[in-house]
Amino acid sequence: MARQMTVQQFFSLFPNDEACLEHLMKTRYGLEGTCPKCGSKTKFHRMNAERAYACQSCGHHIHPTAGTPMHRTRTSLQSWFYVMHLFTTSRHGVSGKEIERAIGCTYKTAWRMGHEIRKYMGELDGNSPLDGDVEADETYVGGHRPGKRGRGAAGKTVVFGMQDRDGDIITKVVPNAKKKTIEPIIKANVKKGSTVHTDEWHAYKDLASHVNTLEGFWSIVKKSINSTHIWVSSKHLSSYLCEFEFRHNLRKEPHLMLPTLLLGFRP
Repeated sequence: MARQMTVQQFFSLFPNDEACLEHLMKTRYGLEGTCPKCGSKTKFHRMNAERAYACQSCGHHIHPTAGTPMHRTRTSLQSWFYVMHLFTTSRHGVSGKEIERAIGCTYKTAWRMGHEIRKYMGELDGNSPLDGDVEADETYVGGHRPGKRGRGAAGKTVVFGMQDRDGDIITKVVPNAKKKTIEPIIKANVKKGSTVHTDEWHAYKDLASHVNTLEGFWSIVKKSINSTHIWVSSKHLSSYLCEFEFRHNLRKEPHLMLPTLLLGFRP
């Protein structure tokens, strides 16, 4: 298994903002090609006054950060890239405080960066339908009564998950674990003809039954929230789940996590 990029390798590849901007330009548009305004075959030259490149023929400006979380932000591109690197090398997530310490920004900026990167991970990961042997299970996250556990515990958010036994996971924050809530999600995300294995919870009584292996994933999510983030509101829980899904679904190829993020900005 190829290893993930080290911190030293990261800074060698992206030593400054210029290297990051050039990477975005090459990835999204190329340094030469067809100008979207004048239609001519041209080269694009770096502009000194802003984060942009200009068409050699007509002077049309192209902003490589447009349409990304990094557009119109004062935070350096290198800082954005480095925080994405942190997200791909951490098993238990990256807190706002950790981002704040790592790049020397305010907590408000750190929280926003983390939130945007998590949403972006979810967009890249997508939710391709699961096939074959699929395991389904729900869990309860959060809550304010540590003495009460299990289904129905007060203050907890219900999360439903499905895992293809070959690897990929799909999770959804749901209002409850009732059959009328769960079954449509299974039908929408699992290919017809697949076998769904469950833990015999009554909501799945019309489906095949099997002991779940999703519990390992739930354990990582809960431990990470408790140790790294302390607490996550139900409003933002889905974006944190996107982060854990992204890492889980690329766990066999961890060296591809950062390249996947940095190539995913294609327009």
